[in-house]
Amino acid sequence: MRAKDSGWPQADWKVYSNCQIAVKSISIVSGCFNEAENIAEFISRVCAAVEPLTDYTYEIIIIDNASTDGTQDILRRLAADEPRLKVILNARNFGAVRSGYHALLQAQGDAVIAMASDLQDPPELIGSFVAQWEKGYKVVLAIKTESNDSKLLHLIRGAYYKLVNRLADIQLNEHSTGFGLYDQEVVQILRKIDDPYPYARGLIAEIGFESAKVPFTQPRRKRGLTKNNFYTLYDLAMLGFTSHSKIPLRLATMLGFTMSLCSFLVAVAYFLYKLIFWYSFPVGQAPIIIGLFLFSSVQLFFIGIVGEYIGAIHTQVLRRPLVVEKERINF
Repeated sequence: MRAKDSGWPQADWKVYSNCQIAVKSISIVSGCFNEAENIAEFISRVCAAVEPLTDYTYEIIIIDNASTDGTQDILRRLAADEPRLKVILNARNFGAVRSGYHALLQAQGDAVIAMASDLQDPPELIGSFVAQWEKGYKVVLAIKTESNDSKLLHLIRGAYYKLVNRLADIQLNEHSTGFGLYDQEVVQILRKIDDPYPYARGLIAEIGFESAKVPFTQPRRKRGLTKNNFYTLYDLAMLGFTSHSKIPLRLATMLGFTMSLCSFLVAVAYFLYKLIFWYSFPVGQAPIIIGLFLFSSVQLFFIGIVGEYIGAIHTQVLRRPLVVEKERINF
Protein backbone atom coordinates (compact mmCIF):
# COMPACT_ATOMS: atom_id res chain seq x y z
CA MET A 1 0.00 0.00 0.00
CA ARG A 2 1.26 3.46 -0.85
CA ALA A 3 1.07 6.37 1.57
CA LYS A 4 -1.37 8.31 -0.55
CA ASP A 5 -3.78 5.36 -0.59
CA SER A 6 -4.22 5.26 3.19
CA GLY A 7 -6.32 7.45 5.41
CA TRP A 8 -3.28 8.51 7.44
CA PRO A 9 -0.98 11.43 6.63
CA GLN A 10 2.47 11.10 5.08
CA ALA A 11 4.06 11.70 8.48
CA ASP A 12 2.70 8.38 9.67
CA TRP A 13 4.84 6.38 7.24
CA LYS A 14 8.47 5.26 7.56
CA VAL A 15 10.62 5.07 4.46
CA TYR A 16 13.02 2.15 4.02
CA SER A 17 15.04 2.26 0.77
CA ASN A 18 12.47 2.59 -2.00
CA CYS A 19 9.60 1.08 0.04
CA GLN A 20 7.08 2.83 2.23
CA ILE A 21 5.93 0.82 5.26
CA ALA A 22 2.90 1.87 7.28
CA VAL A 23 3.27 2.58 10.97
CA LYS A 24 0.41 1.20 13.05
CA SER A 25 -1.87 3.77 14.58
CA ILE A 26 -3.74 3.92 17.87
CA SER A 27 -6.85 5.96 18.65
CA ILE A 28 -7.64 6.71 22.28
CA VAL A 29 -11.31 7.64 22.67
CA SER A 30 -13.02 9.11 25.72
CA GLY A 31 -16.19 10.95 26.60
CA CYS A 32 -16.49 13.66 29.22
CA PHE A 33 -19.06 15.81 30.94
CA ASN A 34 -18.05 18.48 33.47
CA GLU A 35 -14.57 17.05 34.00
CA ALA A 36 -12.69 20.36 34.24
CA GLU A 37 -10.80 19.09 37.28
CA ASN A 38 -9.63 15.90 35.58
CA ILE A 39 -9.43 16.37 31.81
CA ALA A 40 -5.96 17.98 31.63
CA GLU A 41 -4.40 15.31 33.84
CA PHE A 42 -6.20 12.61 31.89
CA ILE A 43 -4.78 13.78 28.56
CA SER A 44 -1.32 14.19 30.10
CA ARG A 45 -1.35 10.65 31.47
CA VAL A 46 -2.61 9.24 28.17
CA CYS A 47 0.23 10.93 26.29
CA ALA A 48 2.74 9.65 28.85
CA ALA A 49 1.39 6.12 28.46
CA VAL A 50 1.53 6.18 24.65
CA GLU A 51 4.86 7.98 24.13
CA PRO A 52 6.97 4.86 24.95
CA LEU A 53 5.19 3.01 22.12
CA THR A 54 7.56 4.43 19.53
CA ASP A 55 6.44 2.07 16.76
CA TYR A 56 2.96 3.62 16.71
CA THR A 57 1.36 6.92 15.90
CA TYR A 58 -1.63 7.98 17.94
CA GLU A 59 -4.56 10.32 18.19
CA ILE A 60 -6.73 11.23 21.18
CA ILE A 61 -10.43 11.82 20.55
CA ILE A 62 -12.42 13.53 23.32
CA ILE A 63 -16.16 13.97 22.93
CA ASP A 64 -17.68 16.53 25.29
CA ASN A 65 -21.34 16.23 26.24
CA ALA A 66 -22.07 19.98 26.46
CA SER A 67 -20.11 20.59 29.67
CA THR A 68 -20.94 23.73 31.64
CA ASP A 69 -17.94 23.90 34.01
CA GLY A 70 -15.23 25.15 31.65
CA THR A 71 -14.19 21.74 30.29
CA GLN A 72 -14.69 22.93 26.72
CA ASP A 73 -12.36 25.91 27.19
CA ILE A 74 -9.67 23.60 28.59
CA LEU A 75 -10.08 21.24 25.63
CA ARG A 76 -9.78 24.10 23.13
CA ARG A 77 -6.60 25.32 24.79
CA LEU A 78 -5.03 21.87 24.91
CA ALA A 79 -6.02 21.10 21.30
CA ALA A 80 -4.37 24.33 20.13
CA ASP A 81 -1.04 23.05 21.49
CA GLU A 82 -1.46 19.38 20.54
CA PRO A 83 -2.64 18.57 16.99
CA ARG A 84 -3.05 14.91 17.90
CA LEU A 85 -5.82 15.86 20.31
CA LYS A 86 -9.14 15.89 18.46
CA VAL A 87 -12.27 17.24 20.11
CA ILE A 88 -15.97 16.82 19.36
CA LEU A 89 -18.36 19.21 21.12
CA ASN A 90 -21.96 18.03 21.26
CA ALA A 91 -24.89 20.38 20.79
CA ARG A 92 -26.39 19.10 24.07
CA ASN A 93 -25.95 16.30 26.59
CA PHE A 94 -26.86 13.12 24.72
CA GLY A 95 -25.91 10.80 27.57
CA ALA A 96 -22.80 8.73 28.12
CA VAL A 97 -24.04 5.71 26.13
CA ARG A 98 -24.72 7.49 22.84
CA SER A 99 -21.92 10.04 23.10
CA GLY A 100 -19.12 7.60 23.88
CA TYR A 101 -20.26 5.18 21.21
CA HIS A 102 -20.37 7.96 18.59
CA ALA A 103 -16.78 8.91 19.41
CA LEU A 104 -15.71 5.27 19.11
CA LEU A 105 -17.12 5.12 15.58
CA GLN A 106 -15.11 8.22 14.57
CA ALA A 107 -11.77 6.58 15.40
CA GLN A 108 -9.63 5.54 12.42
CA GLY A 109 -6.72 3.92 14.24
CA ASP A 110 -5.70 0.32 13.64
CA ALA A 111 -6.47 -0.15 17.33
CA VAL A 112 -9.07 1.87 19.22
CA ILE A 113 -8.87 2.23 23.00
CA ALA A 114 -12.03 3.33 24.80
CA MET A 115 -11.85 4.66 28.34
CA ALA A 116 -13.42 7.11 30.78
CA SER A 117 -11.88 10.52 31.39
CA ASP A 118 -12.47 10.60 35.16
CA LEU A 119 -9.13 8.77 35.79
CA GLN A 120 -10.89 5.69 37.18
CA ASP A 121 -9.78 3.87 34.01
CA PRO A 122 -5.97 3.98 34.43
CA PRO A 123 -4.27 5.15 31.18
CA GLU A 124 -1.17 3.22 32.27
CA LEU A 125 -2.88 0.01 31.07
CA ILE A 126 -2.60 1.13 27.43
CA GLY A 127 0.76 -0.60 27.01
CA SER A 128 -0.70 -3.89 28.29
CA PHE A 129 -3.63 -3.58 25.87
CA VAL A 130 -1.32 -3.05 22.89
CA ALA A 131 0.86 -6.00 23.92
CA GLN A 132 -2.18 -8.30 23.91
CA TRP A 133 -3.38 -6.84 20.61
CA GLU A 134 -0.03 -7.61 19.03
CA LYS A 135 -0.51 -11.24 20.09
CA GLY A 136 -3.49 -11.39 17.74
CA TYR A 137 -6.45 -10.52 19.99
CA LYS A 138 -8.95 -8.22 18.28
CA VAL A 139 -10.58 -7.38 21.61
CA VAL A 140 -8.72 -6.66 24.86
CA LEU A 141 -10.91 -5.96 27.89
CA ALA A 142 -10.00 -4.45 31.23
CA ILE A 143 -11.69 -6.49 33.97
CA LYS A 144 -12.38 -4.67 37.22
CA THR A 145 -11.46 -7.30 39.82
CA GLU A 146 -11.58 -4.84 42.72
CA SER A 147 -12.75 -1.30 43.30
CA ASN A 148 -11.64 1.28 45.84
CA ASP A 149 -15.09 2.85 45.58
CA SER A 150 -18.24 1.44 47.15
CA LYS A 151 -17.90 -2.27 47.97
CA LEU A 152 -21.68 -2.59 48.00
CA LEU A 153 -21.97 -1.23 44.45
CA HIS A 154 -19.25 -3.64 43.32
CA LEU A 155 -21.20 -6.57 44.80
CA ILE A 156 -24.44 -5.39 43.19
CA ARG A 157 -22.73 -5.18 39.81
CA GLY A 158 -21.38 -8.70 40.26
CA ALA A 159 -24.86 -10.01 41.05
CA TYR A 160 -26.28 -8.16 38.04
CA TYR A 161 -23.74 -9.70 35.63
CA LYS A 162 -24.46 -13.18 36.97
CA LEU A 163 -28.19 -12.63 36.51
CA VAL A 164 -27.79 -11.24 32.99
CA ASN A 165 -25.52 -14.11 31.97
CA ARG A 166 -28.15 -16.57 33.13
CA LEU A 167 -30.87 -14.83 31.14
CA ALA A 168 -29.00 -13.50 28.09
CA ASP A 169 -28.58 -15.30 24.78
CA ILE A 170 -24.84 -14.54 24.89
CA GLN A 171 -22.13 -14.63 27.54
CA LEU A 172 -21.29 -11.13 28.76
CA ASN A 173 -17.93 -10.36 30.36
CA GLU A 174 -18.39 -9.78 34.07
CA HIS A 175 -17.02 -6.50 35.48
CA SER A 176 -16.15 -5.19 32.02
CA THR A 177 -17.11 -1.52 31.72
CA GLY A 178 -16.11 -1.14 28.08
CA PHE A 179 -12.61 0.04 29.02
CA GLY A 180 -10.31 -1.76 26.61
CA LEU A 181 -8.89 -2.04 23.11
CA TYR A 182 -10.81 -2.89 19.94
CA ASP A 183 -9.29 -3.71 16.59
CA GLN A 184 -10.43 -1.51 13.71
CA GLU A 185 -12.12 -4.59 12.23
CA VAL A 186 -14.38 -4.68 15.28
CA VAL A 187 -15.16 -0.98 14.92
CA GLN A 188 -16.05 -1.51 11.26
CA ILE A 189 -18.56 -4.17 12.29
CA LEU A 190 -20.07 -1.80 14.87
CA ARG A 191 -20.48 0.85 12.16
CA LYS A 192 -22.48 -1.62 10.06
CA ILE A 193 -24.76 -2.49 12.99
CA ASP A 194 -25.78 1.19 13.21
CA ASP A 195 -27.60 0.94 16.55
CA PRO A 196 -29.14 4.28 17.69
CA TYR A 197 -28.94 3.33 21.39
CA PRO A 198 -26.34 0.59 21.73
CA TYR A 199 -25.33 -1.57 24.65
CA ALA A 200 -21.69 -1.66 23.55
CA ARG A 201 -20.57 -4.36 25.98
CA GLY A 202 -23.28 -6.64 24.68
CA LEU A 203 -22.47 -5.88 21.06
CA ILE A 204 -18.81 -6.77 21.62
CA ALA A 205 -19.87 -10.11 23.11
CA GLU A 206 -22.36 -10.57 20.26
CA ILE A 207 -19.63 -10.15 17.63
CA GLY A 208 -17.86 -13.07 19.23
CA PHE A 209 -14.13 -12.42 18.78
CA GLU A 210 -11.99 -14.07 21.44
CA SER A 211 -10.89 -11.43 23.94
CA ALA A 212 -7.87 -11.04 26.18
CA LYS A 213 -8.52 -9.99 29.77
CA VAL A 214 -6.40 -7.47 31.66
CA PRO A 215 -7.35 -7.35 35.38
CA PHE A 216 -7.09 -4.07 37.28
CA THR A 217 -8.16 -2.44 40.51
CA GLN A 218 -10.33 0.60 39.91
CA PRO A 219 -8.95 3.58 41.84
CA ARG A 220 -11.14 5.91 43.84
CA ARG A 221 -12.24 9.05 42.05
CA LYS A 222 -9.87 11.81 43.16
CA ARG A 223 -11.72 14.93 42.06
CA GLY A 224 -15.24 15.87 41.10
CA LEU A 225 -18.47 13.92 41.40
CA THR A 226 -19.41 10.83 39.46
CA LYS A 227 -22.00 11.37 36.73
CA ASN A 228 -23.45 7.89 37.27
CA ASN A 229 -26.62 8.20 39.32
CA PHE A 230 -29.34 5.64 39.99
CA TYR A 231 -31.14 6.46 36.74
CA THR A 232 -28.09 6.05 34.48
CA LEU A 233 -27.15 2.76 36.15
CA TYR A 234 -30.74 1.52 35.87
CA ASP A 235 -30.82 2.59 32.22
CA LEU A 236 -27.69 0.54 31.46
CA ALA A 237 -29.03 -2.44 33.39
CA MET A 238 -32.33 -2.48 31.49
CA LEU A 239 -30.51 -1.92 28.21
CA GLY A 240 -28.48 -5.05 28.90
CA PHE A 241 -31.61 -7.08 29.61
CA THR A 242 -33.76 -5.91 26.72
CA SER A 243 -30.95 -5.99 24.13
CA HIS A 244 -29.87 -9.57 24.70
CA SER A 245 -32.66 -11.59 26.30
CA LYS A 246 -36.32 -12.41 25.72
CA ILE A 247 -36.50 -14.55 28.85
CA PRO A 248 -38.18 -11.86 31.04
CA LEU A 249 -41.10 -11.73 28.58
CA ARG A 250 -41.38 -15.50 28.48
CA LEU A 251 -41.06 -15.66 32.24
CA ALA A 252 -43.99 -13.24 32.54
CA THR A 253 -46.11 -15.51 30.35
CA MET A 254 -45.19 -18.69 32.22
CA LEU A 255 -45.61 -17.11 35.66
CA GLY A 256 -48.96 -15.62 34.64
CA PHE A 257 -50.17 -19.05 33.52
CA THR A 258 -48.88 -20.70 36.71
CA MET A 259 -50.50 -18.14 39.00
CA SER A 260 -53.78 -18.39 37.10
CA LEU A 261 -53.75 -22.17 37.59
CA CYS A 262 -52.91 -21.81 41.29
CA SER A 263 -55.68 -19.26 41.74
CA PHE A 264 -58.19 -21.54 40.06
CA LEU A 265 -57.20 -24.46 42.30
CA VAL A 266 -57.46 -22.29 45.43
CA ALA A 267 -60.88 -21.06 44.31
CA VAL A 268 -62.06 -24.64 43.78
CA ALA A 269 -60.70 -25.65 47.20
CA TYR A 270 -62.49 -22.75 48.91
CA PHE A 271 -65.72 -23.56 47.07
CA LEU A 272 -65.63 -27.25 48.06
CA TYR A 273 -64.66 -26.43 51.66
CA LYS A 274 -67.55 -23.97 51.89
CA LEU A 275 -70.00 -26.54 50.51
CA ILE A 276 -68.88 -29.15 53.05
CA PHE A 277 -68.71 -26.82 56.06
CA TRP A 278 -71.36 -24.32 55.03
CA TYR A 279 -72.29 -23.07 58.52
CA SER A 280 -68.91 -23.35 60.26
CA PHE A 281 -66.54 -21.89 57.59
CA PRO A 282 -66.81 -18.12 57.03
CA VAL A 283 -64.87 -17.25 53.86
CA GLY A 284 -64.47 -13.59 54.78
CA GLN A 285 -62.76 -10.86 52.75
CA ALA A 286 -59.09 -11.75 53.48
CA PRO A 287 -58.61 -14.12 50.49
CA ILE A 288 -60.14 -11.55 48.15
CA ILE A 289 -57.95 -8.68 49.39
CA ILE A 290 -54.76 -10.76 49.42
CA GLY A 291 -55.42 -12.11 45.94
CA LEU A 292 -56.24 -8.64 44.59
CA PHE A 293 -53.02 -7.06 45.84
CA LEU A 294 -50.90 -10.04 44.77
CA PHE A 295 -52.21 -10.09 41.22
CA SER A 296 -52.08 -6.30 40.91
CA SER A 297 -48.42 -6.14 41.97
CA VAL A 298 -47.43 -8.99 39.64
CA GLN A 299 -49.28 -7.39 36.75
CA LEU A 300 -47.66 -4.00 37.32
CA PHE A 301 -44.20 -5.61 37.50
CA PHE A 302 -44.55 -7.41 34.19
CA ILE A 303 -46.26 -4.49 32.51
CA GLY A 304 -43.10 -2.56 33.42
CA ILE A 305 -40.95 -5.24 31.78
CA VAL A 306 -43.08 -5.16 28.64
CA GLY A 307 -42.79 -1.36 28.70
CA GLU A 308 -38.98 -1.60 28.72
CA TYR A 309 -39.07 -3.74 25.57
CA ILE A 310 -41.57 -1.42 23.90
CA GLY A 311 -39.34 1.54 24.78
CA ALA A 312 -36.34 -0.21 23.24
CA ILE A 313 -38.34 -0.91 20.06
CA HIS A 314 -39.50 2.72 19.99
CA THR A 315 -35.91 3.96 20.15
CA GLN A 316 -34.89 1.67 17.30
CA VAL A 317 -37.84 2.72 15.13
CA LEU A 318 -37.19 6.46 15.55
CA ARG A 319 -33.63 6.05 14.19
CA ARG A 320 -32.45 9.33 15.67
CA PRO A 321 -28.72 10.11 15.38
CA LEU A 322 -26.45 9.11 18.23
CA VAL A 323 -25.47 12.75 18.78
CA VAL A 324 -25.62 16.10 17.03
CA GLU A 325 -22.20 17.74 16.86
CA LYS A 326 -21.79 21.44 17.46
CA GLU A 327 -18.09 21.69 16.66
CA ARG A 328 -15.04 19.64 15.71
CA ILE A 329 -11.46 20.58 16.52
CA ASN A 330 -8.29 19.24 14.85
CA PHE A 331 -10.14 16.75 12.62
